[in-house]
Amino acid sequence: MTLPRTPSFRLDGKRALVTGGTRGIGLGAAVALAEAGAAVTIAARTAADVTTVVEQFSAAGLAAEGVAIDITDTDAVRAFVEEVEPFQVLVNSAGTGRHSSFADITPANYQAVMDINLSATLFVSQAVVARLTEVGLPGSIIHISSQMGHVSGPDRALYSASKFAVEGLSKGMAIDLGRHNIRVNTICPTFIETDLTAKNLSNPEFRSWVLSKIKLGRLGRVEDIMGPIVFLASDAAALVTGTSLLVDGGWTAE
Repeated sequence: MTLPRTPSFRLDGKRALVTGGTRGIGLGAAVALAEAGAAVTIAARTAADVTTVVEQFSAAGLAAEGVAIDITDTDAVRAFVEEVEPFQVLVNSAGTGRHSSFADITPANYQAVMDINLSATLFVSQAVVARLTEVGLPGSIIHISSQMGHVSGPDRALYSASKFAVEGLSKGMAIDLGRHNIRVNTICPTFIETDLTAKNLSNPEFRSWVLSKIKLGRLGRVEDIMGPIVFLASDAAALVTGTSLLVDGGWTAE
């Protein structure tokens, strides 16, 4: 008999674009992809941050380039993507949250959250897909969503709305892009300890509530997202599309 062989988790020869790649989950995603052999381009708004991270990658012997760009500027994103070689992996990690009770959601906060969490995710993906289909390459698109795209919580109505929308977008994209062998999935973390979550998690009452919901009894770490990123980007996930990988410590199990 012939034994099956595990598909490769390596990404050698593939180009990857990570938005929001200078900190938190985005930085973890960029490192994970580079360690797996991908040539990574890190996109973020602040040029100094991009330069610093690219220098750190180089010092660690990892392949990375950087671009300072506002991902909500659809024309600028499309122009950039059109002038470089196609990206076979895209991680849409840039995101924001402006948390308040439903009654206190303002039009300005609504627009800010939707512009980054939904609109930028859609239009960055569109630009990357256009290049892939132009040259006939397969691809893997990974949206960093949230457990709050499957459930919600106090003061999370707006954020949840944006992430539920990303979940729907991902499924629609998977249907449309399957014929091009472009896979589309989401990763849905629980609360991950990053600079962005530090303020909320420093509140003992809030932290206690979060930990009470996570069945594994601990907060998430950036490293918890890195393996799933490589899996979904690689041939090991060749038949995985239109679905969500919940990295939530069991939060949504009940």
